[in-house]
Amino acid sequence: MSGMSRRFLFVLATVGLFTTACISSTTSEGVPEAELTKGPLITAIPDTEAPDTTVPDTTVPDVSPDGFDFSAIGPVVQDYVDAENLNGAGLIVVHREHGVIYHDHWGDFDEDRISLIASSSKMITATVLMRLHDDGVLDVDQPVSELTGWDGDNQTITVAQLLSNSSGLVGLTPDPTYAPYLCQFIPIGDLASCAESIFETAADDDDIVPPDTEFRYGGAQWQVAGGVAEVASGRSWSDLVGSILVEPCGLETLDYNNHFAQMSSGFAYPEDFDSDPSLLSPSDNPNMEGGVYTNTSDYGKLLLMHLRGGMCGDEQVVTQSSLDRMHQDRIGEVYDGDTWSPSVGYGMGWWVDRTTGRISDGGAYGSVPWLDLEDGYGAFLVIEDTSPTGQALAELLYDHVDSAVASPG
Repeated sequence: MSGMSRRFLFVLATVGLFTTACISSTTSEGVPEAELTKGPLITAIPDTEAPDTTVPDTTVPDVSPDGFDFSAIGPVVQDYVDAENLNGAGLIVVHREHGVIYHDHWGDFDEDRISLIASSSKMITATVLMRLHDDGVLDVDQPVSELTGWDGDNQTITVAQLLSNSSGLVGLTPDPTYAPYLCQFIPIGDLASCAESIFETAADDDDIVPPDTEFRYGGAQWQVAGGVAEVASGRSWSDLVGSILVEPCGLETLDYNNHFAQMSSGFAYPEDFDSDPSLLSPSDNPNMEGGVYTNTSDYGKLLLMHLRGGMCGDEQVVTQSSLDRMHQDRIGEVYDGDTWSPSVGYGMGWWVDRTTGRISDGGAYGSVPWLDLEDGYGAFLVIEDTSPTGQALAELLYDHVDSAVASPG
């Protein structure tokens, strides 16, 4: 059996991670965000006669320059990392008016740590699609068949339905290993061809439901959305992400791949990744819902963009009206839908807590991004473990972050 064949067997176990992630996400009140920048570590320049052996202080101050008091955060995270025997954690908090107001790491993590973030990729994919909508390249409310010319029985499905897990196609729920859609987890071929095969297959005829009638989280509908973007624009996904997000937002690490059949991970974080994207073979079929790797700084920039009306610096990445559509509880508004809890809805790439108003995009490996749009801040928590572990830590941090953001007033 070849190495690729052996690794492919892990797909059947790995995709279960997404189901765990989405169930855990229903308990989340918001979405942690990443920070933009953190200064380099300062080391003393040794004197030629008497070398300076002082250990530099690289800790993040408890009180940020803008007066936000985050002193309660560090002990909570450190205790949790120790108790759960994690290899580390990272947390960035960004503010609409003040930019990055907190950024720290624990254990093996630092500002350069690159992590796979699984389903925390969804809001990024949705952002790219909404930019194409803003540019008139596609209309998210137009049928996919009209945008692509694809055949099959799914002629009324729209991009908005794909991005809100409401297309009616088989998702990770009810079947994460649905055979007709497995190309979504394999890093061979190309994205548009995989998407077309999923959209046109007749093998799912007995398993699909009409669009906008049922919430079916994740899965191949996200791969279809990415394929639509490629066909409608005539550009590769890599080119789209690079021009829409990476360049204007100054992202240094963020990229997509399809690691599921390349790395053996089972139900846990693929340790053989070890912060090194070069271990992955390039793929023209990146996974749209869970294929992103990045660091806290880059994710923080994207969260700040979502807080600042779609602006990265002086460039309009996406319009506020498109952000509003992503952030709103689409399934509740369009077909009175629920996720697995009546208190949690879903927009486009974002879980919506109907009680607190926070939105989130938790991932199977424990990353938890959230936005508090009313209070103007976001955060990104990242660990390399499982969704329940990350969600439990996020639950410990929500009130502390809220209090810290409120502290200057």
